[in-house]
Amino acid sequence: LARIQTDSVVMMLRELYPDLHFEIVAMSTTGDKILDTALSKIGEKSLFTKELENALERNEVDLVVHSLKDLPTCLPPGFTIGAVCKRENPLDAVVFHPKNCGKTLSLLPEKSVIGTSSLRRAAQLKKKFPHLEFRDIRGNLNTRLKKLDEKEDFSAIILAAAGLKRMGWENRIGQLLGPEDCLYAVGQGALAVEVRAKDQEILNMVSALHDADTVLCCIAERAFMKRLEGGCSVPVAVNTLLKDGQLYLTGAVYSLDGSDSLKETMQTGVSYPHQNEDGPNDDVQHVGITAKNVPGRAQEAAENLGVELASLLLSKGAKHILSVARQLNDA
Repeated sequence: LARIQTDSVVMMLRELYPDLHFEIVAMSTTGDKILDTALSKIGEKSLFTKELENALERNEVDLVVHSLKDLPTCLPPGFTIGAVCKRENPLDAVVFHPKNCGKTLSLLPEKSVIGTSSLRRAAQLKKKFPHLEFRDIRGNLNTRLKKLDEKEDFSAIILAAAGLKRMGWENRIGQLLGPEDCLYAVGQGALAVEVRAKDQEILNMVSALHDADTVLCCIAERAFMKRLEGGCSVPVAVNTLLKDGQLYLTGAVYSLDGSDSLKETMQTGVSYPHQNEDGPNDDVQHVGITAKNVPGRAQEAAENLGVELASLLLSKGAKHILSVARQLNDA
């Protein structure tokens, strides 16, 4: 999947810059190597990014392609997200064991086991489908689908629809989980291109890949997560909608079993004209994203929306829910 995502970004860049030569360097990360432990238990913030950022720092590579949801809300100094590409479907998808083909989660028998490595998915779905059991499943998409198909351990597994679509496995999606069933992860479905913050040439080059709507939605989501100090060790979820110049952000926090939760929605206007903002502020980052070709005031509004929504949840007790979730997870 990582390779397909990188290829898709390079293809877009080749179309824009036919005279440039792009070489792809493949490498493994800590998260790729530790497959016997739940993501939320490894405790390393930059699980899928550290090795790649080291190569970026040493000038061995000039840009790195990530799933945006893998990138922490605070990037190490000297790095920035130079492009956020148009978002693929951000929803979660259910892939069923062949014997459950044609079913939905609500139709699965009592005590059916569902595989997911995400606390966010498990917390929401435990509450919604109390008759099901949720168990950890790790590995890349190929490995997880193989585990599902070849063994009888799981009745279904939950994956991001975007990854399945990019792999060309859309036909395996048995059920899409809408916001009423499961809010998605911050940045889910969007690809990010990370670059050296001071490398103007590369930054200008990749900024052509920015999708303005995706940028604003993801800035709001990342600001929400950052204010909550959330990460993959706590269940934090979002849903964004940009319509008629209004950005709507729904955000929620959950206890590990989903019994305790807080959810709110807020909106803000983001239709600002693009002013030429060159000068000392031309490289302002919003939660790690540098988007010169998206109006700065719109980015500020999106970031403020995320911060305000998180503050609202914190005022209602989100901190307690999250710290209990974190302690239980650590234990």
